[in-house]
Amino acid sequence: MTHPPDSPLLPADAPSPAHERTKPSPGAPGVGRLVGLDLARGLAVFGMYAVHVGPAPGQEGVIGFLMEPAQGRSSALFAVLAGFAVALITGRRTPKTGRAGRQAVAKVVIRAVILLALGTALTMTGTPVVPILAFYGLFFLLVLPLYRLGAKPLALIAVGWALVGPQLLYVLRALVGDRSFPTFGEADGIVSLFFTGGYPALTWVPFVIAGMAVARLDLAATAVRIRLALTGVALAVTGYGGSWLALRLVPGAVAAVRESEAGVGTSSMSSASPGTAGIFGDTPAGLLVASPHSETTLSIVGNTGVAILVITACLAAMDAFPRLRRLAKPVIAVGSMSLTAYVYHIVAIWLLGTEQLTVPPLYILLGFIASVTVLATIWSRFFQRGPLEWLMGRATGIAGRIQ
Repeated sequence: MTHPPDSPLLPADAPSPAHERTKPSPGAPGVGRLVGLDLARGLAVFGMYAVHVGPAPGQEGVIGFLMEPAQGRSSALFAVLAGFAVALITGRRTPKTGRAGRQAVAKVVIRAVILLALGTALTMTGTPVVPILAFYGLFFLLVLPLYRLGAKPLALIAVGWALVGPQLLYVLRALVGDRSFPTFGEADGIVSLFFTGGYPALTWVPFVIAGMAVARLDLAATAVRIRLALTGVALAVTGYGGSWLALRLVPGAVAAVRESEAGVGTSSMSSASPGTAGIFGDTPAGLLVASPHSETTLSIVGNTGVAILVITACLAAMDAFPRLRRLAKPVIAVGSMSLTAYVYHIVAIWLLGTEQLTVPPLYILLGFIASVTVLATIWSRFFQRGPLEWLMGRATGIAGRIQ
């Protein structure tokens, strides 16, 4: 069974937001820790599992309907949260300077190298999942020069990149697609990382920059959260609604998209309208599609909006409903060790051979979710970080020697 490339992971040796102490702004909710970010990570992990070991979203019925939202949006949420990771390491509200700044930059670089290596290793397992870790390593290196910028310039850069990147990718893919380059699988090789892989940097870096911009804001302030929620709604409507409208206003666009999707064997096309089945934006009409992994401007805009909405909702819910925070502890535990949870599911797919199932039954997905939740909950009772997060922290600790 071939899964769509949907599997981002938040690398973490920085302190988890669940452990970041913040000073509430005047009139802000009484939030002492941004546990909502770990909740968002946990939800993204479950969405990622749904994509890789869950039932097909194209099937009829409630299960197929519930599987559809995870497609593409889980990875976009992780990529936006990756921007938070960079901001947390380099100084969330106020970028670090001097020696502290140099050490923070070194930590990001070390993390990037480790992720490139780990992503390559996971790719070599041969599972149908396209690991995002190598791509993440590149993303961190690409956004690192921006770490001293504030929220507004970061947001403007993210918008500009989202407007230009997909069109540039459309042109460049035609030039590099038929050439041979040394690679070790779909997530390896510089050309794959930038242009032809499951998460090409030209179209995925905007998510990370957007996350950095959001992280720069005073997320404890109610007014900021309201504006973020409205921004998320506006982006989602613009992305998905704009795609729906464009496909119907441009003559022949709907027919061209249907023909393109049928050509790549998209399973859900027969029962879905254009804009719901995933294809790359590698045709002129495809550039109007806001479907999962279509790598288009409208897709980036819509998925960023959904990610911002999820993050804002998680932050608000953790403040407004203390009882919900207690009930959500298992999900928060998974989110606090998302790197471990990500590697766990790739290795489990490899060892169990679940990729051989044409249509994985629902109990497979439930088993993955239940097992990682139990393991994370038990681990978090004794340790602050997950095992791989702890190892990452040890590896990046050498940055403290920089003067």
